[in-house]
Amino acid sequence: MPIDVLMPALSPTMEEGTLAKWHVKPGDQVRSGDVIAEIETDKATMEVEAVDEGTVEEILVAEGTEGVKVNSPIARLSGDDASTGAAPAAAPAPASTAPAKPTPDTDNARAQREQTTDPVAKGAPAAKTEAATPAPAAAKAQGGQRIFASPLARRLAEQKGVELSAITGTGPHGRIVKVDVDKAQPGQAKAPAAAPTPAAAPQAAPAPAAAPAQVKSLEQLGIAPGTYDLIPLDGMRKTVARRLTESFRDIPHFPLTVDLEIDELLATRVKINAMLEKQGVKVSVNDLVMKAVAAALKQVPEANASYTPEGIAMHHHADIAMAVALEGGLITPIIRKAETKGVAQIATEAKDLAARARARKLKPDEFQGGTFSVSNLGMFGIKTFSSIINEPQGCILSVGAGEKRPVVKGDQLAIATVMTVTLTCDHRVVDGAVGARWLQAFKALIEDPITMIV
Repeated sequence: MPIDVLMPALSPTMEEGTLAKWHVKPGDQVRSGDVIAEIETDKATMEVEAVDEGTVEEILVAEGTEGVKVNSPIARLSGDDASTGAAPAAAPAPASTAPAKPTPDTDNARAQREQTTDPVAKGAPAAKTEAATPAPAAAKAQGGQRIFASPLARRLAEQKGVELSAITGTGPHGRIVKVDVDKAQPGQAKAPAAAPTPAAAPQAAPAPAAAPAQVKSLEQLGIAPGTYDLIPLDGMRKTVARRLTESFRDIPHFPLTVDLEIDELLATRVKINAMLEKQGVKVSVNDLVMKAVAAALKQVPEANASYTPEGIAMHHHADIAMAVALEGGLITPIIRKAETKGVAQIATEAKDLAARARARKLKPDEFQGGTFSVSNLGMFGIKTFSSIINEPQGCILSVGAGEKRPVVKGDQLAIATVMTVTLTCDHRVVDGAVGARWLQAFKALIEDPITMIV
């Protein structure tokens, strides 16, 4: 029976993507875990790994095709048994293994997502080793029937102590996938065959599609046709427009602005870079800002929070997202657990993430999530600005340029290098007093930078 390979959803916000490159052609043998294609999403270019095994029968979507909808067929595999290489005696098993009718569109997409977006499956060599080993694929239930499960599902089940025979698979043709193991409990009884029904829920709400109807055309606003050039929206620009519109409209936010004297910070940066010169590491002002942000969140943990309908999520670590401008949009790669890292490590990670962000080579877990954002436009000479909150984070810090300004010290007029920063807060999570306390802590760290490392 032919198996359709579907366009995977490589991020929670992905609705369509560009099929950039095929790594297989008709007639090629494909095994579970093999890289078969490269997909350009709204944020990055990522490799897609095969979930099923068989022979490539047909390529349905050509390289370079844009606007390929999630869950639409992009290739077709022949009806080779998913357990190619297993003992011949087990071959007839698929006909009796899955009496319940599968839902290939939804379930195959889920199975592909677990292979492409799960950080364990993406980076672990052990997953491919298991995919190439015939024995686990031929696992049998106590009744003698074959049990079909993805390599990742088999490994997770073993780690969790769950019997595969007690799990009802919701993947293609009744195959057990990661989400089934996640829901299972050790020692549970066999689930009813109707269990796959909830899997269709994610497709039931294409609400964002209605948004463009609310936007007036330029002709409706009095701009004559032919007086402008229209540049089509790419996936990244559509996503940025939608998410920031939702954030600005739905989140009750307010700004708090403060001036910081950074002469001591600049002097400390010179000393740090002199110490790190032999290591080839160069620390920027933004690296020091992110270190100070993480340290301030540790001092005022109430600001390191997110709003959810169930309650306020208080984050255990300061995962700092830094805004990086790209051609046609922006992305926010994340420095994870920044409160545990020194400025040299932050500088190294920030440089690597920014380079791969501009090349659109980031993995989903490198730009999704985060607990706090930093947007720095100081290098463009911007003195002060307010950013839109990057949901679900509770705050974003806007950093302006450092410049010489007159300041009053005691009763004397003096000159100092001053940088203005603005903290935009989600008022559902961070009240004015909490935001003000966080800015006080941040200001103290920036103006006396030695306190960041003690």
